[in-house]
Amino acid sequence: MKVVFILFIFLGLSPLFCSEKPNIIVIYTDDQGFGDVSAFNPNAKFQTPNMDLLAKEGVSFTHGHSASSVCTPSRYGLLTGRYPWRTRMKVGVMGADVKCLIPDDRLTIASMLKAEGYHTGMVGKWHLGMDMPGTRKHRDWSQPIKDMPLDKGFDYFFGVPASLNFGVLAWFEGRYAKVPPTLLTSKKKNDRQVYRIMPPYYETEERVAQDTHINLTKRCFEVAPDFIDNQCLTRFTDKAIDWMKTKVQDAKKGKPFFLYLPYTSPHYPVCPLPRFRGQGECGAYGELVIETDEHIGRILSFLKEQNIDKNTLIVFTSDNGPERLWESRIPTYGHDSKAGFREGKTSVYEGGHRVPFIVRWPEGIKQAGRKWDAAVGQIDLLATFADIIGVKIEDNQAEDSQSFLPVLQNKTYERLPLITRADLSKDDRYAITEGDWKLIMQSPTKGLELYNLKDDPAESKNVVKEHAQLAKELTQKISKIVLSGRTTAGKAQKNDSGYWSDLRWMTKAEFEEKHGK
Repeated sequence: MKVVFILFIFLGLSPLFCSEKPNIIVIYTDDQGFGDVSAFNPNAKFQTPNMDLLAKEGVSFTHGHSASSVCTPSRYGLLTGRYPWRTRMKVGVMGADVKCLIPDDRLTIASMLKAEGYHTGMVGKWHLGMDMPGTRKHRDWSQPIKDMPLDKGFDYFFGVPASLNFGVLAWFEGRYAKVPPTLLTSKKKNDRQVYRIMPPYYETEERVAQDTHINLTKRCFEVAPDFIDNQCLTRFTDKAIDWMKTKVQDAKKGKPFFLYLPYTSPHYPVCPLPRFRGQGECGAYGELVIETDEHIGRILSFLKEQNIDKNTLIVFTSDNGPERLWESRIPTYGHDSKAGFREGKTSVYEGGHRVPFIVRWPEGIKQAGRKWDAAVGQIDLLATFADIIGVKIEDNQAEDSQSFLPVLQNKTYERLPLITRADLSKDDRYAITEGDWKLIMQSPTKGLELYNLKDDPAESKNVVKEHAQLAKELTQKISKIVLSGRTTAGKAQKNDSGYWSDLRWMTKAEFEEKHGK
């Protein structure tokens, strides 16, 4: 044992403080605000007992952030440990049938763990691009899908390619649709909230238009005859449990598993199953969060029944802040999905990317039930998992990921400057957070903004004029992080593109002088 411990220290790695490598599960909800967990929001109009249990038995990160304020870039950051704005994609989200944002040679959590002997499975929403056979009007579903989760480190995949309002909608398993999406549909009016994706489906766009009253210039969705939106949570949880069942014995013998479980809720369509009707006091939205919580409970129950819950590390978090209807829920139900933070999804302010973030690991966390109030990012998961299992990350991988294992060990920890950004908003802006301070960079319509998040978490008072020198120092730090291609120590790396227009605080000449073209 002493020899092993000395070897870990010599390599600069943290030794495991439990007997074996843990199973790892990342549960990723979609558009769930910080205030949509009752443990985080005492005024919540619905209860989330299973999310609350994770907090009671783990560490709650009250200053946890997604890498972006929208879907696709946040998922890239979580899986790769690299900021999404370093890629070719500078703005927006992806459709279902596009080139994957993660190249095959980019390290992911899945590929790292697979190389270390883990079983790796993904069940749920991908939304990082897939290469589907043919084009929308000329598909050959007998051919395999390429450039997808099975090419990014996962052994198993069951799920949907993107958000349900992007199509292509079918239950995909491996590289094939279980039932091919050969029919067409569009959004159908939902009397309870916004829209639904549900039968009847049709063979022609004209028939879809008659049924849904859409403008044919708006794209129809490709859909499988057996696809219904409100079946997603049940199917995903069923498949996740079925897959874990086949790995339990290996896990008990020292070959653990990694499960990435990105749910589609509470993103639109808001379509809780009928049996949840009337639960909570926040309408259909609250019912859908309650349903999501129940499925998390199913995962926890399975782990306990199989006697593998003690050494299973669970991360629970969301891809960004709440969708725009958070505004109407406040006067209608008295429920604040953003929990007092400023704005929501798409925003550079805290409500856009400060999200529920909990880690539970009974064998690995010291003094469970704690809160950690300093900043961490989803970008940090890859380095944290690497630290736990003793893997050294190469300089050209996970360049922005910093291990927060010391927090789980109840030790001193300080995060390097953390960058977040707005996306699909009127002003696509960057922000850098260091300690209590957050500097938001200028946009075409707004100047620099500086906030002390400890004193002013709602970002109500811009103090940039009072702290001009601090703003200058933080500007220098964000510039260094952008130009060096990394946040962590190591050899400088290249971003995937040259200068882009959102870097408004530096000129193209300044960028190319330090970074190159």
